[in-house]
Amino acid sequence: MTSEKLPDWVPASGVRLRLAGVHFDAVRVHGVRGEAVLHHLVRATGGHPGPVVREMWRGRWTYFLIPPGSSKEHPWPPGAACFGPCARDQYVGVPAADGNTYPLSWRAGPPAVGEFVDPELLFAVVTAQLCLSPEG
Repeated sequence: MTSEKLPDWVPASGVRLRLAGVHFDAVRVHGVRGEAVLHHLVRATGGHPGPVVREMWRGRWTYFLIPPGSSKEHPWPPGAACFGPCARDQYVGVPAADGNTYPLSWRAGPPAVGEFVDPELLFAVVTAQLCLSPEG
């Protein structure tokens, strides 16, 4: 568990659904593309990409948590689903800092208060990963 103070939206135990657009927005990428985006973010940030949640069941989605309202600042490519303020409520699962949180887990450790994935960097990496040609 991190020595930093956890945000109040990280549950004390288990997994909780949180309304996107309130505490954070999220960008979701599927499968190996999500892992590739995370890999590049880790390299670009010296190992500290910000809060990233991985779903280990069914779709194997990776959720990149960015500041609230920031998902609307970019034209995300197909394959990147945005969860943020919109006409209908959207929820994202958030795991506790430790303990049994299956099927969700923190991929780079739980976040500190005010810590998010950089939306500009995320947009650049997601665009590069999702807009690659099949040979790329």
